[in-house]
Amino acid sequence: MKGVFITLEGVEGAGKSSALATIQAWLDQHGLNYVLTREPGGTPLAEQIRELMLSPRQEKVADLTELLLVFAARAQHIETKIRPHLLAGEWVVSDRFTDASFAYQGGGRGLPLPLLEQLELYVQGETRPDLTLLLDLPAEIGLARAQARGAQDRIEQEQISFFNRVRETYRARANAEPQRFRVIDASQTLAQVQVAISAALDSWYAQFRA
Repeated sequence: MKGVFITLEGVEGAGKSSALATIQAWLDQHGLNYVLTREPGGTPLAEQIRELMLSPRQEKVADLTELLLVFAARAQHIETKIRPHLLAGEWVVSDRFTDASFAYQGGGRGLPLPLLEQLELYVQGETRPDLTLLLDLPAEIGLARAQARGAQDRIEQEQISFFNRVRETYRARANAEPQRFRVIDASQTLAQVQVAISAALDSWYAQFRA
């Protein structure tokens, strides 16, 4: 039996680390075999690409370069980690996946949608998330949280207008695919977010098993 692929999305400061812990606890409670991973990254080579892409630098990184780096890391991630675990019947939970590319490089950077769709098709094939949890909150709140953490990577240094576009793209994608997305109000307290995530997983899992 093929495994289940869950992705977690959201702007900076949305609380993905805490959300991942909640998801992990839910998986443990249900006795499921799973692997946690992230994008960009997830394999040694993909992590090197992540560092290359996100490190602040004096040289301007072209938008297309950024996009191709993301998909290069994703190609390695899918081929050597995501797909093998899914074929083995395990659950895979990834902190970000291709929705982030549409949100950040598409919405944020303004790169053309057809280009992203072509890369998605070529790099992923039929490997798509079964469920995507979107942690949604105003960009101002998320950025304030992210800045409170300290050092920022290259993308976290973008202007608020960039993150507003990212958020709106995420929301548009969720509206377009309600069967896959579950939107969580990440402006709530941590306890409320944890309850909402667990409820979303319970609801989806009941439908999945039916």
